[in-house]
Amino acid sequence: MRFLLAAIVFFAATGFARADLEICNRTSFVIEAAIGVETKNAAATRGWFRVDPGACRAVLRGEVSADHLYLHARALPLYGTLQPLSASHINLCTGSGDFLLAGAKKCTKPEERLLPFAEVQPSKSGNNISLYVAESSGYEPDQARIAAIQRLLTLAGFDAEPIDGTLGAKSEAALAAFLKSRTLSMDAVLRHDFLDVLLAAAREGNAPGLLWCNDTKHIVMAALAIEESGTVTARGWWKIDAGACLRPEMPRRIGGRMFSFAEAVDASGTAIERKGRPLQWGGNEKFCVKNIRFEIREQKNCEVQGLDVKGFAVLEFSATAGATVRFREP
Repeated sequence: MRFLLAAIVFFAATGFARADLEICNRTSFVIEAAIGVETKNAAATRGWFRVDPGACRAVLRGEVSADHLYLHARALPLYGTLQPLSASHINLCTGSGDFLLAGAKKCTKPEERLLPFAEVQPSKSGNNISLYVAESSGYEPDQARIAAIQRLLTLAGFDAEPIDGTLGAKSEAALAAFLKSRTLSMDAVLRHDFLDVLLAAAREGNAPGLLWCNDTKHIVMAALAIEESGTVTARGWWKIDAGACLRPEMPRRIGGRMFSFAEAVDASGTAIERKGRPLQWGGNEKFCVKNIRFEIREQKNCEVQGLDVKGFAVLEFSATAGATVRFREP
């Protein structure tokens, strides 16, 4: 899936008002956002703020006084590979979890990472000033929440497509089937944590496709190999943050076997070792890989081609149930 997340910016007045700054999510994805504030060439960043579809969240209280205001928004890894924000004006340093970084133009710790931020101008919204993150679909708040429910239902194995922000007969049937499977009443849809219930269901991996879940405290880099007509194509790498799940992009129809390999790395990309051996998850099927993003169709004579070799595990996979791979420390 590739969807364009774009910061929709509205200009209200010069300067920033004396009001709380909020981020409003008008996409069909649960997002995490970070903001950057620059004054006199010094920048600070703060995040990560989870913002649910159709909702707004205050991220700064009181007056916002700055020369430049920046935003980085990303969908949760569960959704798979998505395109970034439409604009990138500056790279700023970010942390993990709940962070606040001064001197954000340069990272100083291993767990910190430079990410692209878009410069934004907030708009007046009642007593607050707001930054909007939206898709090209142009959802209103209620439509964004419905589209989010449709998307998560589908990821959880209950076909609610098309993702259009409208509860038609197909979406209603998928929702009813999901609620019945969890012995939940229709009132559960109105609960503030209903999206969390859907996220948990999607992470269980019962939907078609492959789901990688990183249950370690490290970054995990994963690769996938797919067999078609006797030829194996290996692709990598997908980054999976600690505690996150990710669905890699795959062909809609797979005629042969699938294989998975992953290894834990630190913030610099160096493999993490346990008892003198790399912390890896794989098997006995040997395929070619590179230490950068790759797609390799020829699996013979890897060393002659200047490639590395990794042992991949065969996945127990079906078109209806999918497969879930959990990376855990021994």
